Amino acid sequence: MPKIPYLGMSTLLCMPLVLQGCASPLPTGTASRPLLTAQEAAPYTAENYFAQGGLISHPTGPWQPPTINLTDIETPWRVAAKGAPFTHVQQAIDAALSRHNGNERVYIRLEPGVYTGTVYIPDDAPPITLFGAGTQPEAVRIELALDSQFSPAQYRQTVYADHYPPNSPAYYQYALCAGKTSALIGTNCAAVFWSQSNDLQLVNLTIANSLLDTVDGGTHQGVALRTDGDRIQLQNVRLLGRQDTLYLNISNRKNEALTDRIHRVYVQDSYIEGDVDYVFGRANVVFDGVHFHTVSSRQSPEAYVLAPNTLPDNPYGFLVKNSRFTTDDGYKGSFKAKLGRAWDQGAGKTGYLPGKTANGQVLIVNSTIDSGYDSLSPWGAAATTSRLFKGNISSTRQLNDVQFNRLWER
Repeated sequence: MPKIPYLGMSTLLCMPLVLQGCASPLPTGTASRPLLTAQEAAPYTAENYFAQGGLISHPTGPWQPPTINLTDIETPWRVAAKGAPFTHVQQAIDAALSRHNGNERVYIRLEPGVYTGTVYIPDDAPPITLFGAGTQPEAVRIELALDSQFSPAQYRQTVYADHYPPNSPAYYQYALCAGKTSALIGTNCAAVFWSQSNDLQLVNLTIANSLLDTVDGGTHQGVALRTDGDRIQLQNVRLLGRQDTLYLNISNRKNEALTDRIHRVYVQDSYIEGDVDYVFGRANVVFDGVHFHTVSSRQSPEAYVLAPNTLPDNPYGFLVKNSRFTTDDGYKGSFKAKLGRAWDQGAGKTGYLPGKTANGQVLIVNSTIDSGYDSLSPWGAAATTSRLFKGNISSTRQLNDVQFNRLWER
């Protein structure tokens, strides 16, 4: 697998990260809370995170997320909880796909209301913009309660089969989960909104996995949004869940072997709520102006915001800038949340293999973190392998040294 190089030293103007109530650490931080210098942080820009995508062996060129302008958009694809032409989001998507030719963008307007059910978008869909017509993202809510601990029979009872007849463009995705022979459906099938397509835009709406506090603090992955595609934009959205709220994934596409890819996601001016690993995945992601809120209402014994699964040859995973991390009152005492941990996906049987298995990358810059987070050890041991966090504070360090974690603040 070819190495992915740094793509230039762009100027990065940033303020020191503010951790409320903490003394100023050393320039390189500590082994449990490493910090980057301004020079080290300079390559970590949106331009570099988005510089290339697609197959690592044959990458595509750079992506600059376009400005989303919905002024005066007229579209026949309109959804209203009570009214015509469509009352379910999936109906509008299927209808638009069945009548669409080429790669012209499809706009689907959601009138204020609550839309109960899943939404699936197949990998061969054209660019889609799904937008809420309310004045705030709270006005439009897509929701359902799905649990990774459901059996396939429970999944079929919860996700209405009549929304996915065999001629539906999304039947393939429904059938993957409804036809499982395993005891449990697992994380991949516990998504309320699941898009495999490229160039998806979601604007001014809420997606909730309404499982929320109906379950205990154990393992109950309940994904609100899962994206598998490249060049994804989320703008002014609210994503609500508990464990595994937002899954920014790279997966095998239909009739294709699993291949290492780079997919890019831009999350802007949005709100994300959860408790355990609630923003996770392998994509290259820039979070700009995002409010991450960690809740204790499920009484989980642990709490992590970010769980990146970055390939070891990719220097770019998650970039968080101009954002804030808050907690509820359950973390204001001795029990603290953590900013995140690496997700060592694929290493459950082998353990972490330096340079071969995933080594998540994060940089948090120009953002505020409240006192509900662990100020001394904000990063936890890796998921899957329990690999202890190890930060590199050497003055001659290489930021992608596979013997160390790549979870940083600036």
